[in-house]
Amino acid sequence: MSIAPARTDGLAAWIAPGRTALLMIDMQVDFAAPEGAIGQWGMDLSTVPPALAAAERLAQGARAAGVPVIFVGLMTSPKTDSPAWTERMRRQGHDPEGDSGLCRVNEPGSDFYGPKPAQGETVVPKTRYSGFYDTPLDMILKRLNVDTIVTCGLTTECCIDCTVRDAFHLDYHVFIPEDACAAYEPDLHTGALKSLELNCAIIVKTDDVVSAWTESVSRG
Repeated sequence: MSIAPARTDGLAAWIAPGRTALLMIDMQVDFAAPEGAIGQWGMDLSTVPPALAAAERLAQGARAAGVPVIFVGLMTSPKTDSPAWTERMRRQGHDPEGDSGLCRVNEPGSDFYGPKPAQGETVVPKTRYSGFYDTPLDMILKRLNVDTIVTCGLTTECCIDCTVRDAFHLDYHVFIPEDACAAYEPDLHTGALKSLELNCAIIVKTDDVVSAWTESVSRG
């Protein structure tokens, strides 16, 4: 079910190059690939490929328009697994010494899957759900004179949600192309977008974002 509102007038100005960055969140092997941890746990990944394809279109459109593309990814190690993080996994039935090691640094599970950083693009590693928690992301955006972010990736109700809320609290304008992010359960995707639309973000479509950036380029 589509969440995106019909109104997109003004979008080209709202997400204009020069004020906007594209955040690509957690599109990594452990979250998106059948051989990754989530796939091996038996989660339904059928919602993921369309979101990855839409995110790739966003990345291409951003690059063509000169919009910075920033990849944010979970990069963990045993040292970054806090007691609360580890205990929660244990209580969910996972082995804290084994299968709870999501996106371990320098292991295949942490590799980006689908869209990948182009040469020179910024990669921001994180150890928690939000891309802003204990990372230099806010500083990077401020150095770019960015006040607006377009956010896509995985998963809608978790790392997208946490990153978007933190971005809004830091006074960024936030846009979410609803077809370029995904949850493993459609109702979680829909519910998360509804909550974010009510409180923190503008929900849009990938094609509308790409068209807005193309319009900006054509205007020079």
